Amino acid sequence: MKIVISIGGSLLTKELTAENFKKYIDVFLELKNKGHQLIVVCGGGKVCREYRDIGKKLGGNDEQLDFIGIMATHLNAATLSSGLGNNGELIKWKPLKKAVKEVKQKFGDKILVGAGYDPFSSSDFDAASFAKAIAADVLINVSNINGVYSEDPKINPNAKKFDKLTHKEFIKIIKKNVQVPGEYRLFDLPAAKLIKRLKLKAVFIDGNDPMEIIRAIEGNHRGTVIE
Repeated sequence: MKIVISIGGSLLTKELTAENFKKYIDVFLELKNKGHQLIVVCGGGKVCREYRDIGKKLGGNDEQLDFIGIMATHLNAATLSSGLGNNGELIKWKPLKKAVKEVKQKFGDKILVGAGYDPFSSSDFDAASFAKAIAADVLINVSNINGVYSEDPKINPNAKKFDKLTHKEFIKIIKKNVQVPGEYRLFDLPAAKLIKRLKLKAVFIDGNDPMEIIRAIEGNHRGTVIE
């Protein structure tokens, strides 16, 4: 199966330790050993927001602040890639069009690891763009929320969790969220529209338990399916 995994930086940097990164690396290697082909796209997380806040205090403009965020995603991606050894390859920073071209050329035996690329574009959109490039079977969004809710469950504890949604229903929910670089909540709207055009299945899961990533592919996960 051809799989794109978009993993939130909040998970990778929740504990900034080698052990925390290794939990996810072990899962990706297990999937590879089972014969799946993978692209992993890393978000920025806490480190991203901390650097962007410093840049803002220093007077950085929106493009500069977004580029700071992009570099934070590459810090996570480079760190994760280092733990894959010869099993992985980092798609280094460059314009997104060139990154997509590189993905098309290199996708196959190795786990490709990407991050953010163009300013004013999210790592969600990059993951969806890579999924388009390789004609992926599924996109798995791994965050610290266990699926898609009618509203932000951290704000409204009575929000309804969905097991399944159509792309159209999903986009309707996404439109309620703030769409600001570095503050994409749940998923980026342009990315949601792209996976709808691709008719691509997406699974949204809580990655605090890394094994949920495997369950998202093999079944019995506790997240939300968009298709």
